[in-house]
Amino acid sequence: MNFPLLTLTLLAPIIGALVIVFIPKDEHKLIKMIAAAATFASLCISLFAYFSYNQSVGGMQFVESIPWISDLGVTYLMGVDGISLPMLLLTNLIGFCAVYASWNVDKRPKEFFILLLILIAGVMGTFIAQDLFIFFLFYEVVVIPIYIMVIIWGSSKRVTKEYAGMKLTIYLLIGSAFLLVGLVALFVQAKNMTGVPTFNIEALSQVPFSDQFQIFIFFFMALGFGSLLSMWPFHSWSPDGYAGAPTAVSMIHAGVLKKIGGYGLIRVGLFILPVGAKFWAPYIAVLAVAGVAYAAFIALAQKDLKYVVGYSSVSHMGYVLIGFASLNVIGINGAVAGMFAHGVMAALFFSMIGFVYEKSHTRYIPDLGGLAHQLPRVSVGFMLAGLASLGLPGLVNFIPEFTTFIGAFRVYPVLTVIAVSGVIITALYVLRALANVLFGPKKKEWDALPDAKGPEMVPIIVLGTVLIVAGIFPSLLMDMVNNGVAPLMAKVSNLIQVGGVF
Repeated sequence: MNFPLLTLTLLAPIIGALVIVFIPKDEHKLIKMIAAAATFASLCISLFAYFSYNQSVGGMQFVESIPWISDLGVTYLMGVDGISLPMLLLTNLIGFCAVYASWNVDKRPKEFFILLLILIAGVMGTFIAQDLFIFFLFYEVVVIPIYIMVIIWGSSKRVTKEYAGMKLTIYLLIGSAFLLVGLVALFVQAKNMTGVPTFNIEALSQVPFSDQFQIFIFFFMALGFGSLLSMWPFHSWSPDGYAGAPTAVSMIHAGVLKKIGGYGLIRVGLFILPVGAKFWAPYIAVLAVAGVAYAAFIALAQKDLKYVVGYSSVSHMGYVLIGFASLNVIGINGAVAGMFAHGVMAALFFSMIGFVYEKSHTRYIPDLGGLAHQLPRVSVGFMLAGLASLGLPGLVNFIPEFTTFIGAFRVYPVLTVIAVSGVIITALYVLRALANVLFGPKKKEWDALPDAKGPEMVPIIVLGTVLIVAGIFPSLLMDMVNNGVAPLMAKVSNLIQVGGVF
């Protein structure tokens, strides 16, 4: 077996959480430093893996395989390719910044950072697991810490944190219930056909499931992963979840938790059930465009900053879905790269909103205004996130969105034109929110607000740098993504063409 690089990445936050267990609860600074060190270690290892990945060879690399439950064919199987590596790096970028965005947490910080590290490890595991049983296990690990963190450290404004936490958790569990039905059906059918029990994603992709079976089971996959991706009309949990969650959870929720849905649709749904994906793709495209337009107009009417970005996130996930529904290399390249780009942008946005809320105790846009006078550094973070959100050329979101539209236009020209109009609405609500929060006359009531400094600058510097560097040098992201998407589509394209569902 190779050096367990991926296990080491996964274990770093878990070890950090275990160390914090034995730290006295009053040692706030030490607890935060351990959490920062653990996430920094994971970030460094994932960066090493990203730039050590051999793109000329491609395929799954850094593979680790240890048999676990032989009767069920469950294997501790880890590996990454051009699709999962960007998601792994994204998780650790946001996890590292989430620690520093929570640097001023003084309410039970020991429990907070233990749960945060477990949450980061759980999300990370879903992206590197190549066994469906292990994938589902990590997905379930994610749900519990999120619920606890929202109801204890969340904020109560438009909705109570208890309501937000419960709604978020119920929707996640409903999605996991649909997924569980699909996974069990895949396992049972594959065993009946081959006689070999397995949850191995690669092995399941080679089982010749019937067209009818694929269409039926992909429906459950689409509901499970789609609700996690906040696909319209299964989206309402998402903005409320953002609003009630503490800053770190909002960053991880928007940045990477949703991306498990998009990743799962591609890695599990499309790879194992390509004929089912072809059958349901037009319906997914319609729901995607409905989500883009609906959420964009709802964001336009919001007065709470978190709800603006929350509904914006739902709208942006519609682009990911229509890219997936195109079922071609260009569209899916755009969808995967778009998940990375949106994750960085949304995490920066929520860290800035969290900073302003922590200092001013309000997210209500009419109460704010002219903050660029008092908070110039935070304003830079806001502007970077906002301009990336509306797809400004030179920032990371532009190329993925452009690629998505090209891929989708080949298949759904009318729907793509409607989706592109969402970019115009995005520009309206983003620029209006930035103008009303940052610019205009100086308000004396905010003169006492301190600007970001020290640890609070880390999210601005790290995430802002990624937004700019990946925007100026898009090949750093797009080449890696294409290296994963092109071989996957080559494997499934023949099956889609001969599936005979149309």
